[in-house]
Amino acid sequence: MLFTAIFGGTFNPFHNGHYEMLKALNESEKIGKILIMPDKIPPHKSADELIEDADRIKMCEIVANDFSKAQVCDIEFKREGKSYTYDTVNLLKEIYPNENFAFVCGGDMLVYFDKWYKADELMKMLPFIVFSRTSTDNDEFNSSIKRFSEKGMQIILMDNEIPNISSTDFRKTPLEEFVPQRVFEFIKGRGLYGL
Repeated sequence: MLFTAIFGGTFNPFHNGHYEMLKALNESEKIGKILIMPDKIPPHKSADELIEDADRIKMCEIVANDFSKAQVCDIEFKREGKSYTYDTVNLLKEIYPNENFAFVCGGDMLVYFDKWYKADELMKMLPFIVFSRTSTDNDEFNSSIKRFSEKGMQIILMDNEIPNISSTDFRKTPLEEFVPQRVFEFIKGRGLYGL
């Protein structure tokens, strides 16, 4: 059975850590399709620092062109209110009842998963494809894997370790080495993030 991976995020901007995750997903034999899904209004972050929706979508489209299984899904921009994963997954399952969805999650996000909206229901709705990050404490990460597995979460652990890059780092110091080359060229051409 092939999964359709839901790869959500603010992508403000789309950085090299995201790119490495996407590359690993594209190479996985378990995954047939990847939906890159930018958040409209992330529930756990301030929206004040978000650049225009169209620019974030465009960065995702630029990157999607590098990967045969990837496509951009803008479903969250067609709904009102905050972008809760629980609501998005329900909507996707309703629209595409024959797809086998799995949700992509970084190790840093997994550690705080029990704070997500309707976390207990969400973890039983679909499997989670989990990446560790070099910034994530191994004991805390392994403890989270064990705890959520025992609560019923189906976890597909990826063995690719993702570099510790954050969008916040780029916004503070917009260096070329933080983001894919064509994304950097787009950012510079649009004069985003003070470039």
